[in-house]
Amino acid sequence: MTRVAAIDCGTNSIRLLVADANPETGELVDLDRRMTIVRLGQDVDRTGRLAPEALERTFAACREYAQVIKEYGAERLRFVATSASRDAENRDEFVRGVVDILGVEPEVISGDQEAEFSFTGATKELTGRDDLAKPFLVVDIGGGSTEFVVGEEHVRAARSVDVGCVRMTERHLVREGAVSDPPTEEQIAAMRADIEAALDLAEETVPLREAHTLVGLAGSVTTVSAIAQELPEYDSTRIHHSRVSRDRVREITTSLLHSTHAERATIPSMHPGRVDVIGAGALVLLAVMERVGAREVVVSEHDILDGIAHYAASEVR
Repeated sequence: MTRVAAIDCGTNSIRLLVADANPETGELVDLDRRMTIVRLGQDVDRTGRLAPEALERTFAACREYAQVIKEYGAERLRFVATSASRDAENRDEFVRGVVDILGVEPEVISGDQEAEFSFTGATKELTGRDDLAKPFLVVDIGGGSTEFVVGEEHVRAARSVDVGCVRMTERHLVREGAVSDPPTEEQIAAMRADIEAALDLAEETVPLREAHTLVGLAGSVTTVSAIAQELPEYDSTRIHHSRVSRDRVREITTSLLHSTHAERATIPSMHPGRVDVIGAGALVLLAVMERVGAREVVVSEHDILDGIAHYAASEVR
C-alpha cells in the first residue's frame, strides 16, 4: 500500500483525500476526506479572472490541507485544478500560491483528462456488479463545467462542456448582484436552453444514448440524493450508490427552482455553500436524464478525487 494525497480544486469547492492505495488491485482505504467551499470560480465567467478574495479563500484551504497531509505522512501528492483555473487570465497567480503552500505545482488539466479521472474514480468498484449494465455514462456536474464519459472498463469517449451549477447560476439567475429569489420562469427557460445546447455539443463526440447505466457525480447530484432520501443530515454512506428515479429528480428540481434562499437553506442535508447554486445543478442532472432516457441515476461519492488518488498511486502522469 502507498499512502497518497489527492487534491481536486474545482470551480466551487476544493477537496482533499488522503488514502492508502494498492496500485495492483485498485483498492483505496480512506484516511481523511474533506471538502471546503471556496468558490474559486467567482465571477470568472464574467471577468475572465480569478478574484483576489476567491484566491485567498482557496489558499486558506490549501494551508489547512498542507497540515493534514503532513500529519498523515503521505508519500505522494497530486493536485489537480479544473474549470475555473483553465479559464482564468491570471491563473499563474493561482499556481504560484499553491506551490508556495503545498510544494507542488497544480496540474491545470484539460476537460478530457478531467473526464478520465472522474470515470476511473466512479467506476473502479462498479465494474464487477451484475445489477449494473454496461456501458456506463458517468456525468460529473461541477461548478463551471460538466464532464460526460462513456465506457466499460475504460473510457471510450469523453467531452467536457461549459455548464455547471455556478456558471449557470451566475449567467442566468443573478440580477443586480444577487441570485433571483426565486428565479423567474424566463430565467429558468434560458438556463435550460443553455444546458440543452451543451448537451448537443456533448453528443457530437459522446454517444450518450448508448449507455445502460447513468452514474452521477459531485455535490449537485449527491445533494439531490440526500434530499430524495429526506436525510436528517448529509450522510455519505447512505448517499454512495443510492439510486434516484427521474421522476423524483424532476420533482426535486422543480421544488428547488421555485423556492427561496431561506427555504432551501432549511433543508437539513444542504451545505450552506450550495444553497444558491443547487437549483441550477439539479436542472443539469434532470436535463441529462431526460436527454438519455435514464429512468434512474446511480449516485457515487467516488469521483475525480478518487481517480486522482488511483493515478497518484500508480504514478500515471
